[in-house]
Amino acid sequence: MTNPPAPPTRILIVDDHPMVAEGIRALLETFPDLEVAACLTNGREAVDRLIELAPDVVLLDLNMPHMGGLTATELILERAPATRILILSMHDSPEYIGAALSHGAMGYVLKDVPTEDVKDAIDTVMRGDRYLCDGAKAAIGPKTRDGREALTEREQTILLELAQGKSNKDVAQVLGISVRTVETHRKNIRRKLGISSTAGLTRYALENGVLQGTGHF
Repeated sequence: MTNPPAPPTRILIVDDHPMVAEGIRALLETFPDLEVAACLTNGREAVDRLIELAPDVVLLDLNMPHMGGLTATELILERAPATRILILSMHDSPEYIGAALSHGAMGYVLKDVPTEDVKDAIDTVMRGDRYLCDGAKAAIGPKTRDGREALTEREQTILLELAQGKSNKDVAQVLGISVRTVETHRKNIRRKLGISSTAGLTRYALENGVLQGTGHF
Protein backbone atom coordinates (compact mmCIF):
# COMPACT_ATOMS: atom_id res chain seq x y z
CA MET A 1 0.00 0.00 0.00
CA THR A 2 1.17 3.48 -0.81
CA ASN A 3 1.25 6.14 1.87
CA PRO A 4 -1.49 8.77 1.64
CA PRO A 5 -0.32 12.14 0.32
CA ALA A 6 0.75 14.72 2.88
CA PRO A 7 -1.88 17.34 3.66
CA PRO A 8 -1.34 20.67 1.89
CA THR A 9 0.48 23.45 3.68
CA ARG A 10 -2.10 25.88 5.07
CA ILE A 11 -1.34 29.53 4.28
CA LEU A 12 -2.82 32.62 5.93
CA ILE A 13 -2.37 35.83 3.95
CA VAL A 14 -2.50 39.07 5.94
CA ASP A 15 -2.34 42.30 3.93
CA ASP A 16 -4.43 45.47 4.14
CA HIS A 17 -4.58 45.78 0.35
CA PRO A 18 -7.31 43.34 -0.78
CA MET A 19 -6.17 43.29 -4.42
CA VAL A 20 -2.65 42.35 -3.33
CA ALA A 21 -3.90 39.65 -0.99
CA GLU A 22 -6.25 38.13 -3.56
CA GLY A 23 -3.53 38.25 -6.18
CA ILE A 24 -1.20 36.31 -3.90
CA ARG A 25 -4.00 33.85 -3.13
CA ALA A 26 -4.63 33.23 -6.84
CA LEU A 27 -0.93 32.59 -7.45
CA LEU A 28 -0.44 30.29 -4.48
CA GLU A 29 -3.54 28.25 -5.25
CA THR A 30 -1.91 27.14 -8.51
CA PHE A 31 0.33 24.90 -6.37
CA PRO A 32 -1.45 21.67 -5.39
CA ASP A 33 0.50 21.31 -2.13
CA LEU A 34 -0.64 24.72 -0.82
CA GLU A 35 -4.02 25.66 0.63
CA VAL A 36 -4.95 29.28 1.39
CA ALA A 37 -6.97 29.29 4.60
CA ALA A 38 -7.99 32.95 4.41
CA CYS A 39 -7.01 36.48 3.42
CA LEU A 40 -7.20 38.98 6.28
CA THR A 41 -6.58 42.73 6.36
CA ASN A 42 -4.67 43.33 9.61
CA GLY A 43 -2.64 41.70 12.33
CA ARG A 44 -5.41 41.86 14.91
CA GLU A 45 -7.65 39.68 12.76
CA ALA A 46 -4.81 37.22 12.27
CA VAL A 47 -4.21 36.91 16.00
CA ASP A 48 -7.92 36.63 16.82
CA ARG A 49 -8.57 33.93 14.19
CA LEU A 50 -5.27 32.08 14.52
CA ILE A 51 -6.59 29.01 16.35
CA GLU A 52 -9.66 28.78 14.11
CA LEU A 53 -7.67 28.95 10.85
CA ALA A 54 -4.67 26.91 12.08
CA PRO A 55 -2.20 28.06 9.42
CA ASP A 56 1.19 26.44 8.96
CA VAL A 57 2.63 29.62 7.42
CA VAL A 58 1.46 33.22 7.80
CA LEU A 59 2.35 35.60 4.97
CA LEU A 60 2.36 38.88 6.82
CA ASP A 61 2.68 42.48 5.67
CA LEU A 62 4.42 44.91 8.03
CA ASN A 63 2.47 48.16 7.86
CA MET A 64 -1.23 47.60 8.50
CA PRO A 65 -3.98 49.37 10.46
CA HIS A 66 -5.05 48.24 13.95
CA MET A 67 -2.02 45.99 14.38
CA GLY A 68 1.14 45.86 12.31
CA GLY A 69 3.19 42.87 11.33
CA LEU A 70 5.82 43.05 14.08
CA THR A 71 3.33 43.01 16.94
CA ALA A 72 1.28 40.36 15.19
CA THR A 73 4.38 38.19 14.76
CA GLU A 74 5.08 38.23 18.49
CA LEU A 75 1.47 37.45 19.45
CA ILE A 76 1.06 34.71 16.86
CA LEU A 77 4.22 32.97 18.07
CA GLU A 78 3.06 33.28 21.69
CA ARG A 79 -0.20 31.50 20.84
CA ALA A 80 1.12 29.02 18.28
CA PRO A 81 4.92 28.72 18.49
CA ALA A 82 5.11 26.21 15.62
CA THR A 83 3.63 28.71 13.14
CA ARG A 84 6.07 29.97 10.53
CA ILE A 85 5.97 33.72 9.93
CA LEU A 86 7.01 34.90 6.48
CA ILE A 87 7.10 38.67 6.01
CA LEU A 88 5.97 39.78 2.55
CA SER A 89 6.73 43.49 2.26
CA MET A 90 7.64 46.29 -0.12
CA HIS A 91 10.26 47.63 2.34
CA ASP A 92 13.85 46.60 1.68
CA SER A 93 15.64 48.66 4.34
CA PRO A 94 17.93 46.87 6.82
CA GLU A 95 15.89 48.31 9.70
CA TYR A 96 12.69 46.62 8.56
CA ILE A 97 14.37 43.32 7.76
CA GLY A 98 16.36 43.20 11.00
CA ALA A 99 13.33 44.09 13.10
CA ALA A 100 11.21 41.40 11.44
CA LEU A 101 13.81 38.69 12.06
CA SER A 102 14.44 39.78 15.64
CA HIS A 103 10.69 39.57 16.35
CA GLY A 104 10.63 35.93 15.26
CA ALA A 105 9.89 35.93 11.52
CA MET A 106 11.56 33.02 9.72
CA GLY A 107 11.71 34.74 6.37
CA TYR A 108 11.52 38.03 4.51
CA VAL A 109 10.33 38.34 0.92
CA LEU A 110 9.91 41.50 -1.13
CA LYS A 111 6.62 41.88 -2.94
CA ASP A 112 8.21 42.26 -6.36
CA VAL A 113 9.73 38.76 -6.42
CA PRO A 114 8.47 36.07 -8.84
CA THR A 115 5.77 33.71 -7.61
CA GLU A 116 8.24 30.85 -7.61
CA ASP A 117 10.32 32.69 -5.00
CA VAL A 118 7.34 32.96 -2.67
CA LYS A 119 6.74 29.22 -3.07
CA ASP A 120 10.42 28.56 -2.39
CA ALA A 121 10.22 30.72 0.73
CA ILE A 122 7.21 28.79 2.02
CA ASP A 123 8.91 25.44 1.40
CA THR A 124 12.09 26.67 3.09
CA VAL A 125 10.45 27.87 6.31
CA MET A 126 8.33 24.72 6.44
CA ARG A 127 11.60 22.78 6.58
CA GLY A 128 12.57 24.89 9.57
CA ASP A 129 15.13 27.02 7.73
CA ARG A 130 15.34 30.80 7.46
CA TYR A 131 14.66 32.41 4.09
CA LEU A 132 15.73 35.79 2.71
CA CYS A 133 15.01 36.72 -0.89
CA ASP A 134 17.92 38.06 -2.93
CA GLY A 135 16.77 41.66 -2.46
CA ALA A 136 16.64 41.28 1.32
CA LYS A 137 20.08 39.66 1.38
CA ALA A 138 21.52 42.52 -0.64
CA ALA A 139 19.86 45.09 1.63
CA ILE A 140 21.32 43.81 4.88
CA GLY A 141 24.72 42.85 3.47
CA PRO A 142 26.90 40.43 5.48
CA LYS A 143 24.85 38.71 8.17
CA THR A 144 25.16 36.41 11.12
CA ARG A 145 23.81 32.84 11.24
CA ASP A 146 20.44 34.06 12.54
CA GLY A 147 19.96 36.43 9.60
CA ARG A 148 20.90 39.63 11.42
CA GLU A 149 23.31 42.09 9.87
CA ALA A 150 26.80 41.29 11.16
CA LEU A 151 28.48 43.61 13.66
CA THR A 152 31.85 45.09 12.82
CA GLU A 153 34.81 44.30 15.08
CA ARG A 154 34.54 47.74 16.71
CA GLU A 155 30.81 47.27 17.27
CA GLN A 156 31.43 43.89 18.93
CA THR A 157 33.95 45.55 21.26
CA ILE A 158 31.49 48.28 22.18
CA LEU A 159 28.68 45.74 22.65
CA LEU A 160 30.91 43.90 25.13
CA GLU A 161 31.43 47.08 27.14
CA LEU A 162 27.76 48.10 27.03
CA ALA A 163 26.61 44.61 28.01
CA GLN A 164 28.69 44.94 31.19
CA GLY A 165 26.55 47.92 32.19
CA LYS A 166 28.97 50.68 31.25
CA SER A 167 27.67 54.08 30.18
CA ASN A 168 28.52 55.73 26.88
CA LYS A 169 30.98 57.96 28.76
CA ASP A 170 32.64 54.94 30.42
CA VAL A 171 33.02 53.18 27.08
CA ALA A 172 34.48 56.29 25.48
CA GLN A 173 37.08 56.53 28.24
CA VAL A 174 38.04 52.84 28.01
CA LEU A 175 38.42 52.88 24.22
CA GLY A 176 39.82 56.40 23.90
CA ILE A 177 37.09 57.65 21.59
CA SER A 178 34.47 60.38 21.85
CA VAL A 179 31.10 59.91 23.53
CA ARG A 180 29.44 60.87 20.25
CA THR A 181 31.28 58.07 18.46
CA VAL A 182 30.09 55.58 21.08
CA GLU A 183 26.53 56.85 20.65
CA THR A 184 26.75 56.35 16.89
CA HIS A 185 28.06 52.80 17.29
CA ARG A 186 25.41 52.05 19.89
CA LYS A 187 22.68 53.22 17.50
CA ASN A 188 24.08 51.00 14.73
CA ILE A 189 24.29 48.00 17.07
CA ARG A 190 20.67 48.41 18.10
CA ARG A 191 19.57 48.79 14.48
CA LYS A 192 21.46 45.72 13.29
CA LEU A 193 20.28 43.51 16.15
CA GLY A 194 16.76 44.92 16.33
CA ILE A 195 17.24 45.42 20.08
CA SER A 196 16.41 48.71 21.80
CA SER A 197 17.13 48.14 25.49
CA THR A 198 20.36 47.68 27.42
CA ALA A 199 18.89 44.56 29.02
CA GLY A 200 18.24 43.18 25.54
CA LEU A 201 21.82 43.88 24.49
CA THR A 202 23.10 42.12 27.60
CA ARG A 203 20.88 39.10 26.94
CA TYR A 204 22.06 38.94 23.33
CA ALA A 205 25.69 39.16 24.44
CA LEU A 206 25.19 36.31 26.92
CA GLU A 207 23.35 34.08 24.45
CA ASN A 208 25.94 34.63 21.73
CA GLY A 209 29.07 34.18 23.84
CA VAL A 210 30.16 37.82 23.72
CA LEU A 211 30.55 37.92 27.50
CA GLN A 212 32.32 34.60 27.87
CA GLY A 213 35.59 34.88 29.73
CA THR A 214 35.06 38.47 30.89
CA GLY A 215 34.64 37.52 34.54
CA HIS A 216 31.62 39.80 34.88
CA PHE A 217 28.89 37.12 34.63
